[in-house]
Amino acid sequence: MDRVCGMGLDIDRDHFDEADYARFGSRLRQCLDALRAMLARPGFGEGPATIGAELEVDLVDERGRPRPLNREILADAVDPRISLEIDRFNLEINTHPAPLAGRPFAALADELSDALRETRRAASKHRARVVTTGILPTLQPSDLRPGALTDVARYRALSAHVRARRQMPFRVHIEGRDTLDVETDDVTLEGANTAFQLHLRVPPADYARAYNAAQLATPVVLALSANSPTFLGRRLWDETRIALFRQSVDDRPDTLGEEFRPARVSFGHGWVRDGVFELFAETVAMHAPLLPVLSSEDPLARVRAGEVPALRELRLHNSTVWRWNRAVYDDTEGGHLRIEMRALPSGPTVADTVASAALLTGLTLGLAQDSEALLHRLTFGHARRNFYEAARRGLDAELLWPCDECPSPRRVSVLALVPELLPITRRGLERAGVAEDEIDRTMRIVAGRVEARATGATWQRRVVERLGGPTPEALERMFTRYSELSALGRPVHEWPEEGA
Repeated sequence: MDRVCGMGLDIDRDHFDEADYARFGSRLRQCLDALRAMLARPGFGEGPATIGAELEVDLVDERGRPRPLNREILADAVDPRISLEIDRFNLEINTHPAPLAGRPFAALADELSDALRETRRAASKHRARVVTTGILPTLQPSDLRPGALTDVARYRALSAHVRARRQMPFRVHIEGRDTLDVETDDVTLEGANTAFQLHLRVPPADYARAYNAAQLATPVVLALSANSPTFLGRRLWDETRIALFRQSVDDRPDTLGEEFRPARVSFGHGWVRDGVFELFAETVAMHAPLLPVLSSEDPLARVRAGEVPALRELRLHNSTVWRWNRAVYDDTEGGHLRIEMRALPSGPTVADTVASAALLTGLTLGLAQDSEALLHRLTFGHARRNFYEAARRGLDAELLWPCDECPSPRRVSVLALVPELLPITRRGLERAGVAEDEIDRTMRIVAGRVEARATGATWQRRVVERLGGPTPEALERMFTRYSELSALGRPVHEWPEEGA
């Protein structure tokens, strides 16, 4: 869940009236006009490619059970990169943007490791440990009651207004090897998700090609990075976060009867044809505001003055619509655009996280070179189907992939497809100026996952089965061993399953 204050506006109240929403809607339209003008400004958004990241973490006790002390631990952490997350057993680490050329993934690994050390130091003062995993497998229903929500205005307001629009409890239904049915009155279930989000800076002229390429690449990388096989003692999808997030913040009152209204969490609604503006315009047109907080900025006046507007209202509204690949406008450095790639889970280790980042970045950049031709051979519906297939089945997924022969696409397993895509990934990273040894190191981890047929999800699932199935005791024993191996830092495909 996004840090709403990070979007440029502090949320300091829970209640809004109709006048607030009317003023906010008017300001959103002004922001879109200002964005259109900025995109037409010569030189806007140009500059070297950069990457940055957000890593969400879980706080647990010595048994691997959630430790809901994020505000207390944050108060003891001496690091501005660490911030609160939606549930009290979560924190988030935000890295600084770094040039993509050179050794960006080594720099990312160093920064994540440094921030994790400080988080762990602060957590230890409260008898807590810090773990990176997509969903905490030891969670129980009692951990996700309303008191689990972090008690700050932005989360209270978000939860209250999503619930008010929905007009009924949130119902989560997920079918895997087991079936989960659970209801709640607020968005605390969303806090069960812990993610790794990658930001890639893209020039406006390249945005459509790069964004579409990210949509093509994401299912492949998601399948190879899955790390959320259980939730509340149920064996569900390899990446259960994908289903859980969509349902846990769904503001539609009846998802069957109101199907024409788009979900706030989605893979998107079609290929991008004209550029980034259509993504922002679609978000404003299709989704009612949740947090109508106004700034003092007149965005059009700032554009007319030759300045770079912050567009705080547009960024705030955009932060409450959670596409798995999301457009980002930032007014720093003369203004620029990013693709926020939101689908990957946290963990299991920094090495795994960074290898997945390299694969997603390189494959996106590599596919972008031919994205127009690829889109003629794969419908958007095929790409969306790939995304959910990857989330459900992980390494066992079969994806539809564009091909030269007719008819396209062809059906291919993820494990057979990845070796074909690694040269494209390498070319994408090489064109961006990434050092050869950096590419070799990260791609060895990716290839190791394929060869060993191992992800965080497969390791967790296999160990739980060895221990007799997903009982609370087996999940606790598995997660204790997971935490130990994660702290050692070796990538997951090298983890032993015996003796866990």
